[in-house]
Amino acid sequence: MCTIAISNSPVFSPSSRASPSSCSSSPSSSFKFRLQKPPPPVSGLIRSSNDDGPTSCSSTSPTLSKRKRPTRLDIPIGSLSFSADRSTPCATVEDRWKEVEVDEDGYSVYCKRGRREAMEDRFNVKVDFNGQNTQAFFSVFDGHGGLKAAEFASENLQNNIQKEVEKRGETEIVEAIKQGYLTTDSEFLKQEQRGGACCVTAIITSGNLVVSNAGDCRAVVSRGGTAEALTSDHRPSRLDEKQRIESLGGYVDCSRGVSRVLGSLAVSRGIGDRSLKQWITAEPETKIFKLMPEFEFLIMASDGLWEKVSNQEAVDLARPFCTSTDKLDAISACKKLVELSVSRGSFDDTSVMIIQLGRFC
Repeated sequence: MCTIAISNSPVFSPSSRASPSSCSSSPSSSFKFRLQKPPPPVSGLIRSSNDDGPTSCSSTSPTLSKRKRPTRLDIPIGSLSFSADRSTPCATVEDRWKEVEVDEDGYSVYCKRGRREAMEDRFNVKVDFNGQNTQAFFSVFDGHGGLKAAEFASENLQNNIQKEVEKRGETEIVEAIKQGYLTTDSEFLKQEQRGGACCVTAIITSGNLVVSNAGDCRAVVSRGGTAEALTSDHRPSRLDEKQRIESLGGYVDCSRGVSRVLGSLAVSRGIGDRSLKQWITAEPETKIFKLMPEFEFLIMASDGLWEKVSNQEAVDLARPFCTSTDKLDAISACKKLVELSVSRGSFDDTSVMIIQLGRFC
């Protein structure tokens, strides 16, 4: 599903405008991910660094203030343009992305445009139900400074990862995912397009759940009703991310109450962001989890949700719809989560994907 960032989005300090485009959602495709020797279960799950909401700005370190800083950047934003949907001549792309929903076997997605004029988020799903060898790829992309990076990533990331798995072997799936992200980033930068995109992906293969992210799109699992974040947001306020940026000659400043890379970007990893590429890496963090019966469902969403709704609140709201013995209704849970975020004042685009993990065991 797709989500858009608004003009007062916390990602970019300058206002953004971009042209909308279609997103990629393919419910069926053949997968070749096979872990020859499934890795041992990972003990413990990662809790998100900003589980209680966005992190407030921290003051610049004394040593950093004494050295010469790179110039603060004003990120150039592309102009807005629209094109008609050829399949429905009377509908503009803007109309198509105002509200999107998909309800399929094993997963549901709901996206609602915020106050921007064009949706900037994208998603991609590839599922191959094949008995005990079920394979699946899920992804959510949150664009900023335009939709081009999110659109490009949704169309290319899964293929790039699969190529790396085939080349390296499935026992090296973590490295394959890393190279898939980096290749997608490199290919996008060659397009000479502005903007960037945060990414979260989940691969289900051979009884394992492989979750990766670059940016602040987040994956949260319901483990017997307890919410546990499987990813950690990449923000400049995160100590290790701040240190990495400073070690590369950059700095983190507070702008409009949010820590930003060079005072401009509120995330520290992602695909694209050519003007800040020296400090914004596309390298993801990846974790492998053994699918277990207590893993009920996975929520993958853009920060349009997580800025207003905590991990546990999201699980508590979705669980009655996702674990009902009478009728599962995950699409209603997706909608309820988006509505809750909007009711709390979110102006951002919001995309929510719920994956019924039991369907893939």
